[in-house]
Amino acid sequence: MRDWITPTASLGLRKILLLACFLCALPLVAQNKQPPSAPKYDLQAETKLKGTIEEVKLPPKGSEKGIAYLLVKSGANTVDVYLCPQSFLAEMGVSFNKGDEISLTGSKVKQGEADLMLAREVVRGNDTVVLRDEKGNPVWSGRR
Repeated sequence: MRDWITPTASLGLRKILLLACFLCALPLVAQNKQPPSAPKYDLQAETKLKGTIEEVKLPPKGSEKGIAYLLVKSGANTVDVYLCPQSFLAEMGVSFNKGDEISLTGSKVKQGEADLMLAREVVRGNDTVVLRDEKGNPVWSGRR
């Protein structure tokens, strides 16, 4: 029965089988390479923090929907504070600068191995920026 499969046909069949296996495995590989999901605001872990902005990190130009965050020095600790999409800060006309003294309310969460804080409210001088409602839901999520 095998007489009808020539060595050339066998090589072509192997290539087709190899391609089929590769295409079937591709979705599994893609699932493992997806970025971790965004951390969720935890009301039970809500805390207040006072400190000085050490660094303002904004997404690159063209990625304004990316998250803006601050590195805040509080005592001997430096805390990563995630704010909101850069486009939302720009829409509100809000910016932060290195050296600004701030107070904030937020939720301490873990993302992978990193500890960070999701800001709900940031106070600088007499200005208060509300980023999340009292339940921790982002106020920017309904905006376009």
